[in-house]
Amino acid sequence: MAQTVQVIVDVPTQQTNHPFTYSVPDKWADTVKPGMRVVVPFGKGDRQVQGFVVGVDAPHHFDGELRPLAALMDLQPVVNDELLKLSQWMADDTYSFWISCLYTMLPTALKGKTQRLIRVIAPLSDEERRGLFDQQDELDFATIQQDPDLVAKIIKLRRQKKVRFEYRVKNRAGVKTITGIRSLLTPDQAGLVASHLSKRAVAQHRLLDFLAGHFDQTILEKEVEKQANISASTVKKGEEEHWLIKLPVEQYRRPHQGKGCQKTAPLKLNQEQQDALSAVASAMDQENTQTFLLQGVTGSGKTEVYLQAIAKALQKGQTALMLVPEISLTPQMVARVCGRFGEQVAILHSNLSQGERYDEWRRIDRGQARVVVGARSAIFAPLKNLGIIIMDEEHETSYKQDDSPRYHARDVAKWRAKYHQAVLLLGSATPSLESRSRAQVGVYQLLRLSHRVNGQSLPPIEVVDMRPEIRQQGETNFSRRLMELLQDRLGKGEQSILMLNRRGFSSFMMCRDCGAVLKCPNCDISLTLHMDTRTMRCHYCGHEEPIPQYCPQCHSRHIRYYGTGTEKVAAQLSALLPAARVLRMDVDTTRRKGMHEKILRQFGEHQADILLGTQMIAKGLDFPDVTLVGVLNADTGLELPDFRASEHTFDLLVQVSGRAGRADKPGHVIIQTFNPDHYAIRLAQAHDYDRFFATEMNVRYRGGYPPYYYTVRVMASHEQEAVAAKAMIRISEQIKRSVAPSTIILGPSPRPIARMKRRYYYQLVIKYKQDPQLHRILTTVLTETQPRGFRDLQVSIDPEPQFFM
Repeated sequence: MAQTVQVIVDVPTQQTNHPFTYSVPDKWADTVKPGMRVVVPFGKGDRQVQGFVVGVDAPHHFDGELRPLAALMDLQPVVNDELLKLSQWMADDTYSFWISCLYTMLPTALKGKTQRLIRVIAPLSDEERRGLFDQQDELDFATIQQDPDLVAKIIKLRRQKKVRFEYRVKNRAGVKTITGIRSLLTPDQAGLVASHLSKRAVAQHRLLDFLAGHFDQTILEKEVEKQANISASTVKKGEEEHWLIKLPVEQYRRPHQGKGCQKTAPLKLNQEQQDALSAVASAMDQENTQTFLLQGVTGSGKTEVYLQAIAKALQKGQTALMLVPEISLTPQMVARVCGRFGEQVAILHSNLSQGERYDEWRRIDRGQARVVVGARSAIFAPLKNLGIIIMDEEHETSYKQDDSPRYHARDVAKWRAKYHQAVLLLGSATPSLESRSRAQVGVYQLLRLSHRVNGQSLPPIEVVDMRPEIRQQGETNFSRRLMELLQDRLGKGEQSILMLNRRGFSSFMMCRDCGAVLKCPNCDISLTLHMDTRTMRCHYCGHEEPIPQYCPQCHSRHIRYYGTGTEKVAAQLSALLPAARVLRMDVDTTRRKGMHEKILRQFGEHQADILLGTQMIAKGLDFPDVTLVGVLNADTGLELPDFRASEHTFDLLVQVSGRAGRADKPGHVIIQTFNPDHYAIRLAQAHDYDRFFATEMNVRYRGGYPPYYYTVRVMASHEQEAVAAKAMIRISEQIKRSVAPSTIILGPSPRPIARMKRRYYYQLVIKYKQDPQLHRILTTVLTETQPRGFRDLQVSIDPEPQFFM
């Protein structure tokens, strides 16, 4: 009899998307538990891969021969029982590989890296060893794979069966340590040693006194030197005399530690806030799984309700999880949460280093952090006994993962809330139509905050029609009204925020002689001019090339740059308002770690008069001296071929308008547009979400789109357009034969951006209300497009996509 385990292996294909059975060597019989990472032999040869134990079987007899586990990568599970169940549900719900879902939940440091090793298995001559092995018997293939001569030598030795390839899984996780010391002397022994020392050995006497007073404690060496007033050489002398021993002491890498986290006390709530908190607290007391939608105008104090709800969970001995949609929102939110809950807070987002993320994850897993704040992936934080999950700005599309596994954080939050019998609190000034419609029919409980906490009214919004401005001024990014208000704010020492949802210097380059537009060689999209790097750059695949001096088609030098981006606007602002200090915040200026925090801190400290940025500055920011907000072009997303274009535009305008007048000074908003009569812009001007909701729901009803229908996008891609198109036609016919008559299938058709990263994309969109066969047929499609004949074809299934671009 032998114990067996079920292992999901790190081979992400449909054929391996199920557990494999392995035997457990006797020496590990009582050690292996579900959620641990292991190394297992898999497939032909000596290939070893990482896997996750997802089940442990009782000892039993079995026929045949099972391969044993090759190694344990952990001494305790890195994925708890809850997250194991969640990963299995998520794989099925998002049409993803189980192993991909497990990896999504872990910090990068816990994702094993496979080394390809070449091992000597027969005697080699000096000539055969030269340049390869020297005195070693193994070689990392990655160190020579770029050298064709050395690779040829390895191939020859392999044919002669003198070397073989092996695969070794290497753990990336590294614990940061610093040096600590521990006394080897009891207080009596330390006194005895001191009595035999010369009185002139003052530093050594201090060290011995310190050791006597801290017996049986491990203290950082730097602290010992500081507290005992001694040097490192004295500590070294103590080690040589065997008075003490040096030990590695684990130290967490702490992001945001001590940055702007001033201790704060709970604020007095107004009646609306108190009513909302009471409803949430009552559900927490009853341990009811309930979802609340907190709809509050910008500046209405949603964050204070969040903080006091978190405090309620901590009082009950529970934990709390708070999600924000963008990394740019994290600094200010972290400062508020840390100010209230201090060292109990952990931070999780993609801008952390691998080590910081690994250490924060371990603090959470060990129960040392009971409150987690982070972006989308923080939904998988290994918190136990969750009392509340909060999603701020719940309408944001960034909560949906674009790549596999294509999960929506809101769906995962619902699953976890149900598992823990916890409360889910969704907050927004402009809730998604899906969430608001669920609140309308009682699936969610709607809570409202209709007034700003400072008593100020919402800032007046002025819509400027740019068509006459262009006729009178020529091409410009600034209306006369906006320039007048910017100069007024500069004179008063107040601050302004300007938003243009397009980065770069110019949108595209065109030849005035032949009309050619410089396009990306990999994607069906024009290249964007970036003057800071003096390159033309693709915002989809990252391709870069120098700015051309002449047209690549007709060789004319009559090249002109059209459109505008944040980089160009920043340059124009400096010319038009030379006294103004401008900070730019977009993907290009925040690439380096810590730049989000640095830019926002500089603006908060009045080191700049104008903050210019893309949509990352539209949400959550709270600066008391910002009294003017300008939207330079409200139309950038309005006419996109996507049914959510109007909703996204309305949300963005309302959110960015809410950055003005949040303290005692009244605010003002300018929206520049070429479509002043569009209902999304007019209703944003009126701060009228309810009317927008009714108008847009009518549009969705007539078009048959969410929330009246569920949607799924099936997409195929290949380097040859014909292959992708034929595959999509075949898949479409297969689906049509099986789905319910009421299910609507649009397509197949090329994606709006039909070519990206040298691959052609074809898609079909499925709209349905109730179709019990759909999940089964989509799973079948995914399974059948994996075999050999589809090797270069990639098929993906995206439930409830946020975009169809």
